[in-house]
Amino acid sequence: MSQSRPKLLFPLTLVALLAATGSTAQPAETDGPGIPVDDATVRQACGSCHQADEAGRLSRISFRRTTPEGWQQTIRRMVTLNDVALTPETAREVVRYLSNHLGLAPAEALDAAWEAERRSDDQPYDDADVEETCIQCHSMGRVISQRRTGEEWSLLMAMHRGYYPFTDFQAFRRGNPGDGEPQAVDRAVAHLSERFPFETAEWSAWSATMRPPRVGGEWLLRGHAPGRGAVYGRMTITPVAGTEDEFTTEATYTFAHTGRQVERTGRAIVYTGFQWRGRSIPGDPDADELREVMFVERDWRAISGRWFTGGYDETGIDVTLERLGDAPAVAGVHPPSLPAGATATVRVHGRNLAATSADAVDLGPGVAVLEVTGATGEWLDVQVQVDEDAATGGRDLVLDRTAVTGALTVYDEVHRIAVTPRAGMARVGGVRFPKQFQQFEARAWHDGPDGEPATDDDLDLGMVDARWSIEEYAVTIGDDDVRYVGDIEAGGRFVPAVDGPNVERSGSRNNVGDVWVVATWPPDAGDGDGLTGRAHLLVTVPLYLRWDPTAVEQP
Repeated sequence: MSQSRPKLLFPLTLVALLAATGSTAQPAETDGPGIPVDDATVRQACGSCHQADEAGRLSRISFRRTTPEGWQQTIRRMVTLNDVALTPETAREVVRYLSNHLGLAPAEALDAAWEAERRSDDQPYDDADVEETCIQCHSMGRVISQRRTGEEWSLLMAMHRGYYPFTDFQAFRRGNPGDGEPQAVDRAVAHLSERFPFETAEWSAWSATMRPPRVGGEWLLRGHAPGRGAVYGRMTITPVAGTEDEFTTEATYTFAHTGRQVERTGRAIVYTGFQWRGRSIPGDPDADELREVMFVERDWRAISGRWFTGGYDETGIDVTLERLGDAPAVAGVHPPSLPAGATATVRVHGRNLAATSADAVDLGPGVAVLEVTGATGEWLDVQVQVDEDAATGGRDLVLDRTAVTGALTVYDEVHRIAVTPRAGMARVGGVRFPKQFQQFEARAWHDGPDGEPATDDDLDLGMVDARWSIEEYAVTIGDDDVRYVGDIEAGGRFVPAVDGPNVERSGSRNNVGDVWVVATWPPDAGDGDGLTGRAHLLVTVPLYLRWDPTAVEQP
């Protein structure tokens, strides 16, 4: 009995495929809203394939809105697959125009901020079936960073099936739905057309008031770098002459835990009135260039986001900028916690800090300010005494006209150590592909008034120096991952082994596997002593296929 062959399904007609890929000129949709494109550079660059209608709407383009990264991905696809010839300068201008005129409103973009900020943590989507259809090749962040007409969502699926026919078997036509039941791809189109339509109240409101942001001036910088702790400093933002949305930057900041200081200079564009995209280079030649993805608040008084680098954008700093005035501004206090009965010096980081008297600094009940031992405009060193019977909990810092909630935590005991992230991922590399590192951090915790761990009243006592090690995460008999997957540095950064088969390993397997990452505190504790915390680490293969780069070119 012969075995029947599976039927290969190629549902696209030639016309649909050409429309999906943009490989020939197509008329604009005759119905639907659409946004006219009146920029000569964009019309010249795109008009040979995307025909304009009487209203000035370009086919495909005028019926989609997305982020600067989304428009850049589209342009790169046009260049690499459709032989579009663009200079870098023209490409940047096209991205700028489309991001500003066919972009996202703040409320729309913030839902997918983690995608633009290149965060690796999972962001679950509330429709598991649609998520399963889309995430076989890319994150849901790429999907929810777009707004399209219903016809455009359908054409997007057609483009996927035209360029990548395997999507039918991998995602779009999963299972065997009954007669009359829609396929997964059809359900996705219906869902996305309703959830992420082209016309929204948010875009109507934002596009009516959108203008270039006035962000020039001095800004207080506070942030957190995983494994390196709190970051405090300032940034000066200067408008570029002759432009409305370009800026140069000078940043100086300190890693409070080690005292290391960093100076950076950079340049940025703010798209759509609020989407900051920049790059900065350090004064230290051994440090990395950082990409900056941030979002400007509507009142132009705060900017927040992530600065990052790495082969997989895995190393970064979470940053918040607050506009500075003449009043004292406090970024934070280090150390962030003190035990009852301690006498210690804490450093108050900020700007315009001119207090020289102990009476000007108030750290709340049970914490006596003895003396200001050092002062500049950027920090104060304050000697404090914590009462033996001081109540456990947070203390607000009051300095002149400034108050900071929960600036210092008083505790009687460290109850546990937690390692973050609880689950991490690294990728082997260094031969043919870059390595993906995984940074871990150990934090001390007090279990709070209820004495129960991992409840809402727990007190975060801050990052601590720990002794780091890896242990076997037993999955198979004779597991030997600890020997081959890599090593963890003293600061909690896991460095994976090299990519490629390892002839010293049974079966010449790659240097991949699962391990526990363990932090022990205090670091000089003997075996079985001290507190420990651990996290799961998956060490896997390189990302052999990366769909479109996400870096937005800067001027």
